[in-house]
Amino acid sequence: PRRNDDETAGVGEYGLQLREKQKVRRTYGVLERQFRNYFVEAEGRPGVTGENLLRSLELRLDNVVYRMGIASSRAQARHFVSHGHFAVNGRATNVPSFQLKPGDRIEVRESHRSREPFKLAKETLRSHQAPEWLSIDATSLTGSVVSPPSRDQMPLDLNEQLVVEYYSR
Repeated sequence: PRRNDDETAGVGEYGLQLREKQKVRRTYGVLERQFRNYFVEAEGRPGVTGENLLRSLELRLDNVVYRMGIASSRAQARHFVSHGHFAVNGRATNVPSFQLKPGDRIEVRESHRSREPFKLAKETLRSHQAPEWLSIDATSLTGSVVSPPSRDQMPLDLNEQLVVEYYSR
């Protein structure tokens, strides 16, 4: 049986929303349940839900390591973090989803700085342009979160409104 246009009207919109949600999930390397939790948390905070969601994802430790330029991809950053190469505010951590706040200091642990990937990172960091919400010291492989990123400091190719619509149906 042929569908009339009324029955298929919502399918396109839903498909777009689903695709965008999957794109955001893949971009940050987050699984479905964890992503859903980020959304619920973003919804409960004051401000624009979509921006809150992206801000939470941007402030994950693995993403910040990537943004600092120490890792060439988020997957590599996640790997570095989970192998315990980083300390936050002086405490070693191996949790890629660790939520950073303004004022938090991220560093490659002293005992790990002589390893090859970090020697390489030291060279590439000199020319790396980090986002304005991060401050970086290339010589000591440290950085800190200056402020939470605003929407114009986050990736523009993501449409967080479609993600909000997806979860709001």
